[in-house]
Amino acid sequence: MTTAPRRSGAEQRFPVVVVGAGPAGLTVGNILRAAGVDCLVLETETRESIERRPRAGVIEEWAVRGLERRGLARNLLERAQAHTECEFRFAGERYRFEYTGLTGRHHFFYPQQFLVTDLVREYADVRGGEIRFGVRDVRPHGLDSGRPSVSYVCPDSGERRTVQAGFVAGCDGARGATRAALPPGRVRVARHDYGVGWLALLAEAPPSADCVVFGMHPRGFAGHMARSPEVTRYYLQCPPGDDPENWPHERVWAELRERLGAAGAPPLQEGRLLEKRVLDMHGYVVEPMALGRLFLAGDAAHLTAPIAAKGLNLALHDAFLLGDGLVGHLTRGDDTGLAGYSAACLTRVWDYQEFSQWLAEMYHGTASGDPHRAGAALARLRRLFDSPAAAAAFAEQYLGARTTG
Repeated sequence: MTTAPRRSGAEQRFPVVVVGAGPAGLTVGNILRAAGVDCLVLETETRESIERRPRAGVIEEWAVRGLERRGLARNLLERAQAHTECEFRFAGERYRFEYTGLTGRHHFFYPQQFLVTDLVREYADVRGGEIRFGVRDVRPHGLDSGRPSVSYVCPDSGERRTVQAGFVAGCDGARGATRAALPPGRVRVARHDYGVGWLALLAEAPPSADCVVFGMHPRGFAGHMARSPEVTRYYLQCPPGDDPENWPHERVWAELRERLGAAGAPPLQEGRLLEKRVLDMHGYVVEPMALGRLFLAGDAAHLTAPIAAKGLNLALHDAFLLGDGLVGHLTRGDDTGLAGYSAACLTRVWDYQEFSQWLAEMYHGTASGDPHRAGAALARLRRLFDSPAAAAAFAEQYLGARTTG
């Protein structure tokens, strides 16, 4: 039998309660603290967990410049790798794509857990922001009223505590409490399933190439992304819902060798598999991204499949707009940013969703079993190397070069 949590009589109030200490939530919190606005960040995981949790690491240049302007990029700029090109492998050949030469922009590679570590230290240790880790059973209340609140169970006392809020920033991801609190019928959730899975692998092995590699093969897509001098991220297309246990060490490396094989390609550096999990490729968009005093950001509002490495960048874009909008309202009485927040975010969200869909067909068409789709996918790939206009358009979308932070 479970015991109901005890309730605490005292209630605190903050101008903003941020639910979720990922990149979006911590960036919003840092923007608020830099403007002298008090806020509270609630996070269900421990600090140690969020600082070690491996996630994405590709950050577009506009996003880095946005962090830099807000004093949040010092370590990133010192430690991040600059990626200026990628490699496509298909039909047994290697094709280098030098996107920096086409746009003057590049990607930064900085593991997301490093960015989260930087952001939480800046927020909690430098800017004096309050954050409560390990909270349980978070519940937003009264979001459509002028007096919203958030309650949670304290991990130490077992008490349910309630915090009054002027605004709630929902930055707690796809399965978080804030998205679940949206009333049915008040928002639309548009979802797209790609019909494929990706086996996400983390290998204790040095990178086997000096850039990101995308392999398009009749057996399925494969990807190679360096994570450190000793660790490499790989992806293998697989059936959606596949069991990682269907992929023992020998099968994984055999498929990687086959799908990433190309004339002149160096052999793969093999090693122990540290992680195996299947990602079902899908995306969704919540419209609008605001309801009453609740504003959603990051995966709570939209999920972009990792096909184009856009999720972290969209989370930062949301956070810049939301943080600036909240500061405008709370310090100057300017509601322009909050009023236009959802529409401004969704323009970028839908642009990235469309690009991910376009790229998915190029990645997966050759393995579709449909000769027409396979032929069209190969034509799309070849066009990148035969048409300067097509190459420039792809590079702009791949880098998010039209976005400002």
